[in-house]
Amino acid sequence: METQVVEAQETVVKKERLWTLNFFLLWQGQLVSAFGDVIYEIALGFWVLQKTGSTALMGTLMACSLIPRLIISPFAGVFVDRANRRNILVATDALRGILVVGVAVAAFTGHAQVWMVFAVAIISGACAAFFNPSVGSSIPDLVPTSKLMKANSVFSMIYSGSNIAGNPVGGIIYQAVGAPFMFLFNGISYLFSAVTEVFIKIPRIERPPVESHFLEDMKDGYIFVWRFRGLRDLVIISAFLNLFSSMGTVLFLPLFEQTPGLGPAKYGIAMAALTAGMLIGMLVTSIVNIPADKKVSVLLICSFAFSAFLAIFPLTKNIILMMALGLVGGMANSILNAIISVAFQLSVPQNMRGKVSALTQTVSMGLSPIGFALGGILAEFIPVPYVISGCFIVIFILFIPFAMMKQPRRFISFDPEKQALEDIM
Repeated sequence: METQVVEAQETVVKKERLWTLNFFLLWQGQLVSAFGDVIYEIALGFWVLQKTGSTALMGTLMACSLIPRLIISPFAGVFVDRANRRNILVATDALRGILVVGVAVAAFTGHAQVWMVFAVAIISGACAAFFNPSVGSSIPDLVPTSKLMKANSVFSMIYSGSNIAGNPVGGIIYQAVGAPFMFLFNGISYLFSAVTEVFIKIPRIERPPVESHFLEDMKDGYIFVWRFRGLRDLVIISAFLNLFSSMGTVLFLPLFEQTPGLGPAKYGIAMAALTAGMLIGMLVTSIVNIPADKKVSVLLICSFAFSAFLAIFPLTKNIILMMALGLVGGMANSILNAIISVAFQLSVPQNMRGKVSALTQTVSMGLSPIGFALGGILAEFIPVPYVISGCFIVIFILFIPFAMMKQPRRFISFDPEKQALEDIM
């Protein structure tokens, strides 16, 4: 009898572990490729600006990388729920790695053209449409529910940490060795991730004995989101928030490129401060347990802080002040995103996470390509600092009606241990 009790206790302890081999493999693979992405984006942004001198073209490039992802995502999400998610991770990372290495080779030999990076951006965006829901839907299957907030936090630390290290290093490396070496590094990082992901064991999604048709499966995802009013309203609000956020953030790099006394190196430092704030926010959410009834208040405080501090950010040329503003704004942004991510993962059933995740991302990011392109076009006629500041002022204003909406607030504060999902739909 004693032996059975001990075995049961050991089983519970094992189930409550966060850092299993599978979770670590997924995490470290993302760490390497995310760092490579930061290096690549810095090199690509300055390379396009120096080659063309056009902020509009740079914004269009950002839009091109996102448009295929948005178009394909609803179909990709259904596919993810039906397929082997590990194989999707491996295939998409391998393809992106090969393409980016190809761009690097073209750049080294002097044959790189703008159309090439556009083509790679489009294909990479399509890969991301399959890759992102595969990762997002896998995390809840690799960790226990009690560790879900921490799992999301340490995963988000990947991107924050990569930006902290990658931005200053990327700015310095660009000035020292140029874009081709940075392109090559990113391509190799994708290939490394693909190799490590081969060894991940992700549980298969349990499906009913009678398989539904692909289009019926997609329809189920639409119906679920439409009937889940709190989720639906939050996604629609997010679409407009992301529109203006994209308009503003796409101009951060031109802001430093065009402002005397700033430049690539200081751009890297400022972006590192911004993402250092994100990392601090992730550390906070990984350590501090935010009670369900406090989540809405914390989210709103962070929302207003994020938009207010980044509205001030472009209006000063003092790098120290810019770092401080970015630090606080980044911290607030990461906390509010962590709260929303956990609310989604707690409320969406396992067999629907892929398609619902893809659908909600498609809608919430649907206006972002317009934002990228419009931000670049506006900067041709209006000073860049004013465009950025105006965008975040609009975001601040948009958070006000959200604070008064009942259904999204119930969605954010959902507690599966005390409530049934039907209670908040």
